[in-house]
Amino acid sequence: MLVPHPALVLVTAVPFVALTRGRTRQALLVTATLASLIAALMLPAGDRGIVELAGQELVLLRVDSLSRLFGLIFTAMGLIGTVYGLHVNRGGEYIATLVYTAGALGVIYAGDWISAFAGLELMGVASLAIIWFGGTVRARMAGFRYIYVHLAGGSLLFAGIVLLWSRVGETTLERISPDAGLAYVLILIGVLVSAAVPPLHAWLTDAYPEASVTGTVFLSAFTTKTAVYLLIRLFPGAEVLAWAGAIMAVYGAVFAVLENDIRRLLSYHIISQVGYMVAGVGMGTVLAVNGAAAHAFSHILYKALLLMGAGAVLQATGRRKLTELGGLARAMPIVTVFYLIGACSISGVPLFNGFVSKSMITSASSEYGQAAVEWLLAVASVGTFLHTGLKLPYFTFFGPDRGLKPTRLPGNMMIAMGLAAAACIGIGLLPGWLYARLPETPVHYVPYTADHVLSTLQLLLGTGAAFWLMRHSLGGQPTVTLDTDRLWRRPVWVVVNGLASGTARIGHRWQVRTLSVVEQVAMTLRSPFHVVWPASPPYDADQYRLPIGTTVFWITVGLVVLVLAIWLRIGA
Repeated sequence: MLVPHPALVLVTAVPFVALTRGRTRQALLVTATLASLIAALMLPAGDRGIVELAGQELVLLRVDSLSRLFGLIFTAMGLIGTVYGLHVNRGGEYIATLVYTAGALGVIYAGDWISAFAGLELMGVASLAIIWFGGTVRARMAGFRYIYVHLAGGSLLFAGIVLLWSRVGETTLERISPDAGLAYVLILIGVLVSAAVPPLHAWLTDAYPEASVTGTVFLSAFTTKTAVYLLIRLFPGAEVLAWAGAIMAVYGAVFAVLENDIRRLLSYHIISQVGYMVAGVGMGTVLAVNGAAAHAFSHILYKALLLMGAGAVLQATGRRKLTELGGLARAMPIVTVFYLIGACSISGVPLFNGFVSKSMITSASSEYGQAAVEWLLAVASVGTFLHTGLKLPYFTFFGPDRGLKPTRLPGNMMIAMGLAAAACIGIGLLPGWLYARLPETPVHYVPYTADHVLSTLQLLLGTGAAFWLMRHSLGGQPTVTLDTDRLWRRPVWVVVNGLASGTARIGHRWQVRTLSVVEQVAMTLRSPFHVVWPASPPYDADQYRLPIGTTVFWITVGLVVLVLAIWLRIGA
């Protein structure tokens, strides 16, 4: 049976989405994303879609356990995100999300560098459009920054690919050896930019919160997870990633605790959770790499659920800051329940999907032999539960009632949140379904042991008690978090301001001197025998004389020149 490329299904739907409206377009969107999911489920293992280009073999569809896992969750998220946004009446945004999802699928199914790079570039253009559909000045500016950073990362990646190509003579997408030298470094940095590893991460926390309510859900699922896929594929066991991921997990958690904007808070937590995945890749053991893949799968689901809940709050109230929210649990009970399911999942509460995936990485860290990495990941777990599991839901849904009257939400938003919530609980209850689809099988890891469950509950209870005691000082402040921007905003402002001021002074002096020369020349031409040069500008035209003799003189000069020109012409 011939099964189409899941990305091709979505791309084929684009012109029809552009030409339809209303319920017809909604039905088409659901059908296309569902068909893409079915295609991902039915793809047989092996390489397909092989074409020749410039003497190189391009593999457009490589299906193995790793690409199958990511293809499954990407297409599932495409369906859930589409259902969540069915009420939106912006055809351009629908097209952008379809292309964005197709680009991500193109990367994870690519068997060569050329196809993967083309997919990444397609993702960059489509995700920029999604950000700009936020429709605000902040969204436009954040989009510019987003694309500048990704152009820089893409340029490094492209340079690394070219160097690698010249070295090995082929473009197969496979594990890169450190012996590749500069190519190894450039490709790694290019991928780390997309993974939002600090200090290369600020594009994420700037851009994702400014996209539309629907767009943020899609953005959270694909760019960083595509980067995680590439790290698993290319750099397993790179020790630098273990340390970078552990620091990243703590970094994102700390800034999430400080954040007041609920969507920026959740965006910071994308950085924290991706840190677990990056650390797992760096550890390089079978358990750690499987844990990174499993956690990417789980993260897409629960992070989408959290952002859908935050988006529902924003759409219903028009507010997105903790200092402006509170007491919504009674007015929005279903959204509250769905959000709490996502919060329990991301916090690693037993019986939810975050527990069965995150515990794989934490268990691998205890076997890794670096106590600092294990300790940093444990600290990040505390921060996760503190801000996403306690701070955000408490001050949004259960805190002081601010008398908000939320509007009614479309039913499709509730259906999408219900699908994601069911998946979070289902995988938590039946982790074997996920483990059977991981890159390295069979998986012998058992998450529900007395030690894992009790240690997790102790951590959660201790964090909960600390939050309750400090809740009055954790409510958020109406400030803007600059993050690593502190390292460059002031220096860049000083440099740019200095250049602008210096250029203005030079321009002013040049203007004064030029006007002086022009004025002097003009006065000389108008009165060559009666010029009185002023000492300095400005010049006063009243001090000059224009006698009749001057006029006669210039007429005479003109006639002489004319006669000479005629004479020379006749003589020639």
